[in-house]
Amino acid sequence: MVARFLRRKEHLITIIDYGLGNLRSVQKAFEHLGVPAEITSDAGQIARADKLVLPGVGAFAAGICGLRARGLIEPIQRAAAQGVPLFGICLGMQLLFESSEEVGDGFEQETGLGLLQGCVTRLPSDDLVVPHVGWNQIRVMRDAALLHEVPNGAYAYFVHSYICQPRDANVVLATTDYGIAFASVVARENVWGIQFHPEKSQQVGLRILRNFLEMV
Repeated sequence: MVARFLRRKEHLITIIDYGLGNLRSVQKAFEHLGVPAEITSDAGQIARADKLVLPGVGAFAAGICGLRARGLIEPIQRAAAQGVPLFGICLGMQLLFESSEEVGDGFEQETGLGLLQGCVTRLPSDDLVVPHVGWNQIRVMRDAALLHEVPNGAYAYFVHSYICQPRDANVVLATTDYGIAFASVVARENVWGIQFHPEKSQQVGLRILRNFLEMV
């Protein structure tokens, strides 16, 4: 399926550059699967993309400011509304939601892309080491194309201090337990998100990226 996808045309995957994120590592993971991926901060190219990837490492406020400064918020929202597959990774997943408690100076709450309903909150630090760094298990809650052939209980690599709290429990495809259970894979229609890093999660991560590639 990936080979057929690749033959249709070049630059099928567009990785959104907004100043934060492990962009080259994500790009290399797609290249490992035999599919070229182009990194861009050009709004016009994002508008023409077949599939979009929104990676990210860092703070929510810096992320949304980076998108806003490059004029990328509306193009991403418009592409998602038109049915373009959009895949958020780590901070990129958090940015898909309506708001976050991880704010910039002078703000009580930071507004996100609003493609998924819910907010982003800090992991409780009373009894936990925060940030959550390292390997942890994915508990699959429901069947989904993104998790095809990903075993229940598979391990993935996490680096984060904040978690997503969807308003609709039906968008949660998988959870992970780190003192509390949190949403680690989410989806609504053509919008998907994972809290962990597929490019660091070995075969599990590559399987998820392959599943994203194979989605129509």
